[in-house]
Amino acid sequence: MDPARFTQVDETTWRIEPHGTMRVPAILYADEKLIRDMDDKVYEQVTNVAMLPGIVQASYAMPDAHWGYGFPIGGVAAFDPEEGGIVSAGGVGFDISCGVRTMLTGLTTADIKPAQKPLADALFRRIPAGVGSKGAISLDPVDMEAMLVGGARWAVERGWGEARDLERIEEQGCMAAADPACVSDRAKERQRRELGTLGSGNHYLEVQAVAEIFDADVARAFGLVEGQVVVTIHCGSRGLGHQIGTEFLKEMVLTAKAAGIELPDRELACAPINSEVGQRYLGAMRAAINCALANREILGHEARHVFRDFFPDVDLSLLFDVSHNTCKVETHRVAGKRRALFVHRKGATRAFGPGHESLPAALRAVGQPVLIGGSMGTGSYILVGEAASEEKAFASACHGAGRALSRHAALKQWSGRKIVDDLAAQGILIRSPSTRGVAEEAPGAYKDVGAVVAAAEKAKLARRVARLRPLICVKG
Repeated sequence: MDPARFTQVDETTWRIEPHGTMRVPAILYADEKLIRDMDDKVYEQVTNVAMLPGIVQASYAMPDAHWGYGFPIGGVAAFDPEEGGIVSAGGVGFDISCGVRTMLTGLTTADIKPAQKPLADALFRRIPAGVGSKGAISLDPVDMEAMLVGGARWAVERGWGEARDLERIEEQGCMAAADPACVSDRAKERQRRELGTLGSGNHYLEVQAVAEIFDADVARAFGLVEGQVVVTIHCGSRGLGHQIGTEFLKEMVLTAKAAGIELPDRELACAPINSEVGQRYLGAMRAAINCALANREILGHEARHVFRDFFPDVDLSLLFDVSHNTCKVETHRVAGKRRALFVHRKGATRAFGPGHESLPAALRAVGQPVLIGGSMGTGSYILVGEAASEEKAFASACHGAGRALSRHAALKQWSGRKIVDDLAAQGILIRSPSTRGVAEEAPGAYKDVGAVVAAAEKAKLARRVARLRPLICVKG
């Protein structure tokens, strides 16, 4: 993408001035190399989002932004229902509440190394992964309703998690105002056997070592020590979320037209927040958030069991669990006034700064952990939310490296078997049901995650705390 198409504000802030039917500017946070490496669709999509009714302040794109459905992946936008604001299924994404959780093990790399191969095999046996993967839990209609309302709290009550986790989960493990009645029977059926599964694509469970500390004080508050081992899980609401997104996108095309909303792109199908369709989507989306929170809690529970088989005295404690495909009502200061806004984050992570009232007491003084996934052969990062991020992008940050090549292009360039062998030679063990899936997720198909998080830090969206190096990756 040509940087000359933007007005450069500073080293990591690029602005598209309102033109045509844009209601607000579009702002992209990245350095010049990341801009040049992005596809032109990012410019088009972040501009199109700025044309939607009720949008507040600006349409934003994060340093890992790339082409998505309607909104760019890495897109952030907030809408005011009092000004005709909309909710967009494409602005949330198909994998509703896809997110990341990181658990501290108290173990060191020296502890893990002798058990690395059998541990990798045990995790792969215990954690169902891949397209259409099914788990041991089967939900009847009563359990399904309870799970969609209760989220991670439901999982804990059923014995698939620990109560101490809840304060370290976004929304304390349960998204309010979820309405299972707004979720179709087809979506519920797709989810009936999918709890406690990773799914496919870029989802994973990784055993990682803390390779580098950037901020010693925050790392201490987070419980991170160089050489320590952590477990990170990346997944979402599986088939249920995808089905909800698919169904409502079709309905929202008609709703937008009936509401007189001119869409610059059909993929930006939306509904007024206060409309009947908008409210039904929000009820279903919140239920899908609870599904994802329950799913990650159960996966964490399974990981604990595997680790205790190898290390009976180990105690995996949750650092944090945060989503990056949501629309949430949040209060933000805009032009000096506090306003309740519907903040869409698609491939973007909430990044509340120090002092935010929603954070647990142990984290409030330093800010929210921001969990950034790399690819299976490269580092992941833990960042912390910055106070400046609220003004910059409604307290949002990047969520990962961001794709540089499509899955189709990756398949042409890499062999899954060779990737597995090459990474094993580097001390990284991959376990996956599909070598094709490994090739699609080749480390080279992603941007440089180090450059992405450095740009996020320079833009004051979030600050680097630690870099994590993979040891084991169970890959969907």
